[in-house]
Amino acid sequence: MFKDKTLLITGGTGSFGHAVLDRFLTTNIGEIRIFSRDEKKQDDMRKQYKNDKIKFYIGDVRDIQSVKNAMHGVDYIFHAAALKQVPSCEFFPLEAVKTNVLGTDNVLTAAINEGVKKVICLSTDKAAYPINAMGISKAMMEKVLVAKSKTVSPDRTTICGTRYGNVMASRGSVIPLFVEQIKSGQALTITDPDMTRFLMSLEEAVELVVFAFANAQAGDIMVQKSPASTIGDLAQALLELFDVDNEIRIIGTRHGEKLYETLLTKEEYIKAEDMGGFFRVPADKRDLNYDKYFVEGDVCLSTSEEYNSHNTYRLNVEEIKDKLLQLDYINNELSNWKKTGK
Repeated sequence: MFKDKTLLITGGTGSFGHAVLDRFLTTNIGEIRIFSRDEKKQDDMRKQYKNDKIKFYIGDVRDIQSVKNAMHGVDYIFHAAALKQVPSCEFFPLEAVKTNVLGTDNVLTAAINEGVKKVICLSTDKAAYPINAMGISKAMMEKVLVAKSKTVSPDRTTICGTRYGNVMASRGSVIPLFVEQIKSGQALTITDPDMTRFLMSLEEAVELVVFAFANAQAGDIMVQKSPASTIGDLAQALLELFDVDNEIRIIGTRHGEKLYETLLTKEEYIKAEDMGGFFRVPADKRDLNYDKYFVEGDVCLSTSEEYNSHNTYRLNVEEIKDKLLQLDYINNELSNWKKTGK
């Protein structure tokens, strides 16, 4: 599907962009364009990969002209550019709107104008029943992509999305924080040991996007089934892997955090198509003529259950350790730890 094609990754200097490069550079893809604001990270990537298939574009999704400048001749887009930190979005919600909502609209508008074949917008479990500014802005991003998908023929540009939970060891995730606290001999700071989160590797996040490229229809949201763990068990698994007994200190739930995350709301769950390891949530095809839809309700909504990190498969400590050992980051940190003891 990607043979000799040109792929654009917005926010491409982040964790996801690196994972995509690791996944695709050994294939017969034609060109990968990295679009981001950070020239330092772009320069670091240029030196790290030293690959002529990678082209770098400085720009900001908030500036539609800079987006257009990077999009000529692009076949596919992974739209990963976003403000993702929950606390910073709480304090600067309009900045989250400018990047996550208006920036997405800029990317989709430019993609339609340039005749890009398919765009995948990356969303988050925090967009389902959102309670914080980051989640609300991502929920609005999903509404934008679904609405935009109705304005263009799928034969010209197919617009769809993916939604996934916590990506282990990605920027801002709790695992690198715990590792640094272990290495420095500090207490591991846990918000609530019973708090649950989905666990997914960067490689799995990339595979979800690739699956969406192959299977998603216009306006679809694709979700990968994922296991979850409690934060307490995650911390314990890391302590056992590093063979240390650091104190665990409970600090309380942070601003804008939930006890558990939801990947599918119950409204989505009743209409989702089970595709084995994935769910496909089809777009709402209703128009503005609401009357014809309000004659009868949907009794399924009264009995349906959402799909969340409390009711998915719960990993125990040993299973968490096995999953952590699949990460290069953890293996590298453990190797250095055993060599130096710090």
